[in-house]
Parts: sequence; structure tokens; C-alpha cells
Amino acid sequence: MKRTLGHLALVAAAVLVPGIAGAQHAYVGVKACGMCHKSEAKGQQLAIWEKSKHAGAFTTLTTDKANEIAKSKGITKPAAEAPECLACHAIKGGPDAADPKQGVQCESCHGAGADYKAMGVMKVKDNAVKAGLTAFADNAAIEAMCKTCHNAKSPTAKPFNFEERWKVIAHKKPAA
Repeated sequence: MKRTLGHLALVAAAVLVPGIAGAQHAYVGVKACGMCHKSEAKGQQLAIWEKSKHAGAFTTLTTDKANEIAKSKGITKPAAEAPECLACHAIKGGPDAADPKQGVQCESCHGAGADYKAMGVMKVKDNAVKAGLTAFADNAAIEAMCKTCHNAKSPTAKPFNFEERWKVIAHKKPAA
């Protein structure tokens, strides 16, 4: 259930404000992202997420099965409270973190959104990236992010075929 060191580097890069050592962006939650990413023009990205297993990732931790798995790994807390489980099943980021019950949501991959969520910032991709948006250069970068959780360290790991799984969750903005 633990994320790899590569993921920690991606998260660190996503939350540090450029030019301000130690400053962090705040999480805003899926509702703030979804306001703009639910239209046809935006590829109905919110609807894709809502139908995905990522949206229910936290909920899976509330089951008896999840608690049994956690216990078998020596975790004494319920899975829904265990940092080892939450690392891949929810947003974590300190006191300003988004509600973990939202599961694996937009900011899990794209970084805490408070400073890039404004339409004026998002209209210019470079500005959004400077404000904390993690944008992926290509599918290899997306796959690397996915594999920070979908890997052999997960106690319920299954073979991960990125091409197959990406078809289910891909949420690219349609060409203008």
C-alpha cells in the first residue's frame, strides 16, 4: 500500500510553490475541480472520474475485507485510518488536505489546486504549472504516476496493464 519514493518526489514537486522554499499549495477538493471539468467542452472529465474505481477508493477501506488485509499486514488501525492504506486510497496533505472520503481525486495526480484552480490561471497551461498543476508530458509520465500505487507493494496487487487501464480512466480535454 505504500507509495514509492518516485511518487514522493512527484508529490513534493506538485506541492511546493515555485520560488518559495517550503510553501505549500492547499487542496480544494473534487467539487472545486469539477465545476469547470464537467462540460462536454472539457471532455466530461468529472463524469469519467465519478464512474471510476478511483472515486470509491476510500470507500473500499471501510470494508471488513480491507480491515482483514490491513491486519494481515500488521496494521493495527482500521484501514480507513491507516496512513499505509490512505497513501494510495485518499488525498493526504496535512491540515489543509481535501476530504479523504473523496478517494483518489483530481489532486491525487495533478497536485493541490488552490493556486491553479482559477480559470484565468488554467487558461494558460504554463501559468497553471507554475501555480502547482502537475501536467504530464506523455503517457510514460502518466504511467509512472499510476504505478506509484498500482504496483507489487500493494497487498492486493494484480498485474497492471497501463494501456488497458488508461482507456478506462483517460480524461483528456477534447481538441478545441
